[in-house]
Amino acid sequence: MANGLIWLSVAVASMALAVWGVLFLITFLISRHVKKTMPPPGKFIEIDGHAIHYTDEGQGPTLLLIHGLGGQTGNFAYLTDYLKAGYRVVALDRPGNGYSTKPAGAPSGIVEQARIIARFIAALDLDQPVIVGHSLGGAVALAIALNHSKLIAGAALLAPLTQHETEPPEAFKGLIIRSPWLRRLVAWTLAIPSSILNGKRIGSMVFAPDAIPADFVGKTRGLLSLRPSAFYATSSDLVAAPDDLPGLVARYGTLSVPVGILYGSNDRILDALVHGKATAAIIPGAVFEMVAGAGHMIPVTAPERSAGFIKHLAEVALSTDRVTRNAPKMENQKHVA
Repeated sequence: MANGLIWLSVAVASMALAVWGVLFLITFLISRHVKKTMPPPGKFIEIDGHAIHYTDEGQGPTLLLIHGLGGQTGNFAYLTDYLKAGYRVVALDRPGNGYSTKPAGAPSGIVEQARIIARFIAALDLDQPVIVGHSLGGAVALAIALNHSKLIAGAALLAPLTQHETEPPEAFKGLIIRSPWLRRLVAWTLAIPSSILNGKRIGSMVFAPDAIPADFVGKTRGLLSLRPSAFYATSSDLVAAPDDLPGLVARYGTLSVPVGILYGSNDRILDALVHGKATAAIIPGAVFEMVAGAGHMIPVTAPERSAGFIKHLAEVALSTDRVTRNAPKMENQKHVA
C-alpha cells in the first residue's frame, strides 16, 4: 500500500512537471516569435540602469505621452495621428513595459516611475513638455507634476487613476500576484497561454462599452503583451500602485501646473466621477470634461476628441506666464542605438 502511494505521488509529480515544462516551452516559443517579428520602432536611452524605449515624431511644442497599465507606446498610435502635425510627440514605454527594461529588483511604484521619467525629460532636454497620461500613466503624470513640477508645463490626463482603490477592477484581478518569484513562475508558464485564451474577453471588459477596433492589435503592436516580461511588469505595476496614491492624493491641492482631466462617461474600469470630477475639484484651476458614452480607452476610441482636449490644455499651459525652468543636465544617462 505504502509503495503504491509513493509511486502514485511520483507519477503525479512527474505529470505536473511535464505540464509546467510544456507551458514553459509554449511561452518561450511565443515570446521569441513576438520579439523577432516586432522589433522596437524607436530609440533607447539608459537612465539609472533602465533602458527606456521611446518614439519621437513631429515638430513643435513637446508632448510626452505616458501609457497605462499593461500598455506601451503603441497604445497611442491612434492619438499620435492627430497630434504630430503641430507638436513634437514623444511617447515612452514605462520602466519594464513595452521594450523598456529595468534592473532586477527595481521598484515599480508610481513615485519611482515618475522619478525615472523626470530624469528622462531632463536627459532629452525636452524643455518643459506637456505630459499626457492615460489610466495608470495619469497617476505617474500627477506624481511628476507634484515632485518634478519645474520640468513640465502642464498635465493632460486621459481616464487617469487618481484615487486609492481598495481592490483592482475585475478585468485585472488575475494580475494580483504579490510574491515576485511566483509572479515570475506564472509569467513563464500560465500567463501567456491564458492571455491567448482570455485576451478577447478581458480586452472587451477594458474597452466596454466601446468596441475594440478591428485593427487594434496590428496598429498598436498589441502582441507585445504575449511575453513573460510584459505580464511580470503589469503585475508588478498593479501590485505597487496603491502604495503611493494616498500620499499623492493628500498633495493634489498644492499642484502648481495647469491640469486637465478627460473621462469617458461610461468608463467601466475607473469611476469618472471619483477619479475625474472629484479629483479636478481638489486641484487648483483644473479642468474636467467627459466624452459622452465613451469607455476607458478614449485614446483609442475617441482619439480626435482626446487630441483636441490635449491641444487646448497645451495652449493654456504653454501660454501661462511662468518662470523659465531649465532642466538639469544629466550625467549618468546613455543613448543606445
